[in-house]
Parts: sequence; C-alpha cells; structure tokens
Amino acid sequence: MILLENLFSIRIVDIIDILLFSILLYEIYAIVKGTAAIKIFIGIIALFVIWKIVGALQMPLLSEILGQFISVGVIALIVVFQPEIRQFLLMVGNTRIIRGHRRRILFWKYNLNTVVNLDLDNIVKACKHMADLKTGALIVIARENELTPYVETGRIVDARISDLLIETIFFKNSPLHDGAMIILHDVIRAARCILPVSNNPEIPSVCGLRHRAAVGLTEKTDAIAIIVSEETGAISYSLEGKLYLDIKPVQLNEILERLFRS
Repeated sequence: MILLENLFSIRIVDIIDILLFSILLYEIYAIVKGTAAIKIFIGIIALFVIWKIVGALQMPLLSEILGQFISVGVIALIVVFQPEIRQFLLMVGNTRIIRGHRRRILFWKYNLNTVVNLDLDNIVKACKHMADLKTGALIVIARENELTPYVETGRIVDARISDLLIETIFFKNSPLHDGAMIILHDVIRAARCILPVSNNPEIPSVCGLRHRAAVGLTEKTDAIAIIVSEETGAISYSLEGKLYLDIKPVQLNEILERLFRS
C-alpha cells in the first residue's frame, strides 16, 4: 500500500526533474564518449549507485567512507574533467545549440544519411604515395569521438576524401602541411590541427613530433592516427595510446577495414 501511495504521489515536477537529469547525463556522456574520461565517468556513476545502495541498506560504516570519498572527490573531478567541463559549458553557451540538436529527439538521434562510406582506399593510396616520396604526414581518423576541440585548432576543409587532396595538403610547400589532418565520417574535416604531445618515455627516441602527437591524441581519444615519416618514408599508426612502427600499406588497409567496416 505504501508503495502504491508513493507511486501515485509523484508530481509532474518530479517527472520533469527526472527527464532533465537524464538529458543532462546523456549530454555529458556524449561529450566524454570515446575518450579516456569515459572510464572515469562510468566509475563515478557506479560508485554513486553503490553509495546509495549502502545507504538504503543502513550500513553506516561503508556509507560514511563512500560519502567522504565522494564529497572530496568532487574537487578532484573538476581537475580531471577540466577539458570536458569546458567543452560542455561552451556547448551550453552556444547560440546554435538548438540547430545543432535539431535531429535529436530526447535520447534518439536520426540522420537521413545513416550509412557512412569512409573511403579507405584513397587514404591508404595517399599514404603509400607519400611514403614513396618521403612526404611527412599525420592523418587522424575519428571514430565515436568527433574531436571537436582539435578540429577547432586547425583550418576547416570539409572536402570529400581524395588521395590527391590528401597529398596536396601535406606537400611541403602547402600552407596546410604542418599539423594534423582530421577525417570525420566521409570528409576531410580540417587540416593544420594541433594535437597534444605525449610524454610517454617508451616512445622510441628516433620518433619525431608527429609520432608523439599521434600517441598523445590516441591516449585521450578513440581515434586512430596514421603517421608517414619524412625522414624514412615509413608508415606507422597509433591506437589507444600505443605506437605501431613501420607497417606496410596492406597492413594499414587491414587495420582500417577492421576498425571501420567490421
């Protein structure tokens, strides 16, 4: 009876409260998905749920310990999630937020072009040709994380993928050849982008700034970064913070096929 009474006592305001909280939680998840922060985010949610369960079961010792940890942890989280918090506040303050979400209905997004045909052949072809010519290149292919903060550091291109366009951008006299190219879905989203540099001591000393930038980005996101060495012409790639040196174009094609077409 008490349960039924509580059920019928739910107000419209309570439903709106739950709905707004759910939307806020989803937006935060959308920002951190595909980054290293997603594991921390899931861990926080799990810890909070455990804390509530322990409190409901009237276990004072565990409840007190977890409560203290959560209260102190809020300050630590502000430091850990500083880039994500900044991105979220920028999104909230953006006057184009409604237009940016016009294809979303609550938790469901619809897109008329749901099939993304990433042109892997032209990417591999361009890498092979640049390797033969020893043209340095750093190509980032986004996955779940759209890499918006890094796209904003470069020049917007928004062009369909083409091996000739990729080679032209990385040609040594091109004004866009410095920095990274970011490919999102089926387009070259931006060029001359600035990436975070990794301080991982395990990166071989023979690797240059391109390799360290590739590792730095993949340590923080789920993207794959392809590097063509200007000194040796070797093709390498970085994924999940790991660096794989001197691979063949055939191997690169197999890796991209596994990531984007399997």
